[in-house]
Amino acid sequence: MVFIAILIICFLLQMVAPWWIIIVISFATCGIIGKTGKISFWQSFFAIFLLWIGYALFKSLPNDNVLAQRVAIMTGIKLWWALLLVTGFVSGLVAGICGYCGYQFRMAMLHKKTDEKIA
Repeated sequence: MVFIAILIICFLLQMVAPWWIIIVISFATCGIIGKTGKISFWQSFFAIFLLWIGYALFKSLPNDNVLAQRVAIMTGIKLWWALLLVTGFVSGLVAGICGYCGYQFRMAMLHKKTDEKIA
C-alpha cells in the first residue's frame, strides 16, 4: 500500500513540483500509513528507485541516451546505465530515509499522547 501510494503520488506531483517533493510525500505517506520502520524504508526506497529509473529510461531511450552518456562521462562514471543506477539509488535512499523518519515521527507522537494521558 505504501509503495503504490508513494509511486502514484510522486509520479503525478513531479510533473509540476520540484524533485524534492519525494521527501515530503515519503515522509507524509509513511507517517500516515507506514506499518513498520523497515516497511516504510524499503517501500519508499523501491517506489522512488523504480519511478526515477523508469522515468529516466522513458526520457533517455528515444534519443539513444546521448545526454545520459555525456553526463555519465562528465561525472566520471563513463557508462550511462551506471549513472541511471546511481541516480535511482541516491533518490531511493533519500526517499527511504524520509519514509523511515515519517514512521518514527508518528510513533513519537503516539508515544507522547500516551504519556500525556498517563500523567
